Amino acid sequence: MRAIVVSQRLIPHMLAVCLTAAFAASSHAQSYPTKPIRLIVPTAPGGGTDISARSIAPKLSELLGQQVIVENRAGGNTTIGNDYVAKSPPDGYTLLMGISSIAINPHTHSKMPYDTVKDFAPISQVVIVPLVLVSHPSLPPRSLKELIAFARARPGELNYGTGSVGSNPHLAMALFVSMTGLNVIHVPYRGIGPAMIDLVGGHLHLMMANILAALPHIRNGRARPLGVSSSQRSSVAPDIPTIAEAGVPGYAVVQWFGVLAPAGTPSEIIARLHSVTVRAVQDPKVKQRFQADGGETVGNSPEEFAAIIRADLARWGKVVKAAGIKPDQR
Repeated sequence: MRAIVVSQRLIPHMLAVCLTAAFAASSHAQSYPTKPIRLIVPTAPGGGTDISARSIAPKLSELLGQQVIVENRAGGNTTIGNDYVAKSPPDGYTLLMGISSIAINPHTHSKMPYDTVKDFAPISQVVIVPLVLVSHPSLPPRSLKELIAFARARPGELNYGTGSVGSNPHLAMALFVSMTGLNVIHVPYRGIGPAMIDLVGGHLHLMMANILAALPHIRNGRARPLGVSSSQRSSVAPDIPTIAEAGVPGYAVVQWFGVLAPAGTPSEIIARLHSVTVRAVQDPKVKQRFQADGGETVGNSPEEFAAIIRADLARWGKVVKAAGIKPDQR
């Protein structure tokens, strides 16, 4: 093998080039941002992801000194918007308001255009929102323990609705079914709205729903709450027990929303974005807005957020397999 010899005269020049590049990268990060930033929402307007993005965007704009523009790119159960950000320049000007389904899709899609772990740089979780298991008031059980006993005595007779196959509420219900050993029928819908309409109309027995969507129906008596999915009771509905304390120890599921950047984004820019995101979610007005809707603000570190995504990937892979959900099943 021939050795590569570098002329002594070239070494200072090479060092100068490296230092110049490093200085340019550092200067770019220090001056960031110099233009508006796009925050991509991979779902349609009006949903939880969209609301979360629009709740923090004004504060982020204020703290960064540049406008943060929320842009919806829905489709493919969030994969279209996710992929758009994954393939965007890693310069901090295109960000993703990610949703927990980013850790579910690899198990429910036969082909993924991006790698959930390798193609994103997590910045911080923004908010977590619990789900709530509700039943139609005509169903006799008035507690979770009563429901479990009732369903066990009637295998295959009860049904539950979800907004789509492989969604966070679907897998949350699949985990509940697995942990309790129940035999209930899944009825998928094209969206959470139609499913909720059928539940309050008496066409569905059960549903694991986002607490934001379920609370109005719970308050007017058209849906009976049996337990919230989080490990702690919700601040907006503290009288509803957790599923874990109501009869399924160890059960805990939340839907989360958080900010991510394309992989390769300079660490200085990630640090800057993390700092302002944490300050935004800690802002009293922003925090109050989320809490009023049943959400709990987070603001964790990039490393903690990355660990949560990896843990969710492993967890939901097991649930998908146990539930017999096939790739691309709709």
